[in-house]
Amino acid sequence: MKSDLRITAFVLLLLLAIPVEAQRRNSSYHNYIKKYSSIAVEQMKRYKIPASITLAQGLLESGAGKSELARKSNNHFGIKCHSVWRGRKVYYDDDARGECFRAYRKVEDSYEDHSEFLKSGARYAFLFKLKITDYKGWARGLKKAGYATDPSYANRLITIIEDYELYKYDSKGMSRRELRRWKKLIKKKPWLLNPHQPYLANGLVYVVARDGDTFRMLGGEFDISWKKLVEYNDLHKEYSLEEGDIIYLKKKNKKAQAPYIDHVVRSGESMHSISQMYGIRLKNLYKMNKKKMDEYVPEVGERLRLR
Repeated sequence: MKSDLRITAFVLLLLLAIPVEAQRRNSSYHNYIKKYSSIAVEQMKRYKIPASITLAQGLLESGAGKSELARKSNNHFGIKCHSVWRGRKVYYDDDARGECFRAYRKVEDSYEDHSEFLKSGARYAFLFKLKITDYKGWARGLKKAGYATDPSYANRLITIIEDYELYKYDSKGMSRRELRRWKKLIKKKPWLLNPHQPYLANGLVYVVARDGDTFRMLGGEFDISWKKLVEYNDLHKEYSLEEGDIIYLKKKNKKAQAPYIDHVVRSGESMHSISQMYGIRLKNLYKMNKKKMDEYVPEVGERLRLR
């Protein structure tokens, strides 16, 4: 029953929330990753280009393999002909009308050419000095080197990598020594493998606790004192987090944001769960309803003021 109430509160809060720096996941992206991740890893081992970057570029440039250029010409990276290309050519409108793009016999050829294109290009040489796990450096470097004209190109790549956890594939390109260091780091900071998705509601950033989470782990992930997290969420330090708990990363508001004026108490709700739902400090919720914290228990159907 307790877990059901947490799920209900979470669903209600999600109606008010939007993901922070996250794009909507979709099945076509997952299918693309499943189909081509092994090729990206193979290319990483040969050319030292992070598999996460290769997959993210393939997803973005080809629309998860659904663009016309990808479907008809197997070009998954939007690479244009340039003067050195001697293979088959196709023409599409891009930055200018009728631009020349490379066409490939199969998708694997597109991945191979993408690796060679980056490896042989003088303007991309500085990228190969970065660590294989530095996908953010690679994403920003590709934009800096002029791979794409889109000003948000780097951020879009990073978002895709983090939303779909593509960074996991990069560890397969590490040396044994680097892998040992990475494993030690993951043991110390387990959230690096599966970071929490931040959400925004009521003007506040929050995360949803997962099974096994602790205040110390969340504090380490978001560089916040775990004692502050306890305080921000009106809990006590002995409290054990449970899956579905809503945890705010900053101090809650003194009242609900517009247009929320009041709340009708539902079965199983408490003053604390209501305060979390609307991002209101617990003591303020009691105060605006003229109730005593140690005595009052809300009843089903009762209407509580939120502001």
